[in-house]
Amino acid sequence: MKDSKLDALITLLDDPDNSVFNLVLEELLKEDISVIDQLEQIWETSLDELVQNRIERIAQEIQLKDTKEKIKNWADQEMLDLFEGFFLISRHQYPEIKFKSIQLQLEKIRKDVWLEFRNSLTALEKIAILNHLFYDHYKFKVDFFNPDSPHNCYINRILETKKGNPVSIAILYTLIARLLNLPVHYIDFQKNPLVGYFDKEIAQFIHGEGIGHSVLFYINPSNKGAIIGPKEVDYIQHTSDEADRQKLIQPCPDRIIIKRLIERLIIGYNELGQHDKVNYLNEIAAIL
Repeated sequence: MKDSKLDALITLLDDPDNSVFNLVLEELLKEDISVIDQLEQIWETSLDELVQNRIERIAQEIQLKDTKEKIKNWADQEMLDLFEGFFLISRHQYPEIKFKSIQLQLEKIRKDVWLEFRNSLTALEKIAILNHLFYDHYKFKVDFFNPDSPHNCYINRILETKKGNPVSIAILYTLIARLLNLPVHYIDFQKNPLVGYFDKEIAQFIHGEGIGHSVLFYINPSNKGAIIGPKEVDYIQHTSDEADRQKLIQPCPDRIIIKRLIERLIIGYNELGQHDKVNYLNEIAAIL
């Protein structure tokens, strides 16, 4: 946006008439996220509290719009990156977080696990090492005391507090396993997702469905990576519904994984009565 046009719009921000402010907001929402830098400079030099508050709201609205557009672009890709989806959902609440910074933190965890691996290790032995580093060294866990807190859904907060909910911890576990090239994939299992260790690496998805491979065993990320056999899971699920049974033997598409994360966020913000966030997240969920 040209400085002259921006200056003209900014001069209207001290108008007490909300209809004038809404017109300014509408115009600025047509701009891309780069306009925020200009708005921040104006905020720093303004002495008018009303103008500062309105600039903050405009910046927030622009960031939310930008995040929604990025999530739509992410969902439209043929091959999705689960980490990118997780990051973008976190970015809607924490627009200042940096992709590379989060990526480096995940790489540090991956490297620590990889250094313990040996070529001769079995699948179970590799998972035992991953579990030890993930749960005992890094101390990631499910926050059973406050599982519906929205903070438990954001990757930057999970890496900071070492706490998440069953969905977010399962996603983080899956991400680390993928970085280690382990054939471990998220399984959409009731309210407490599992991850499955498959007999082969699954490299792609066809129309959102995994290519058929058998599950050697299941892992419960909510219980320190406890191993569960296929027969045990089949007994727990105990359903004659073919669609439910297919969920147990196929990786959950990344698009659906992120949708499950959003559903947890909606529950959390509903409990807090933050209906604006609920409406925004419902719009995001509808994209996926």
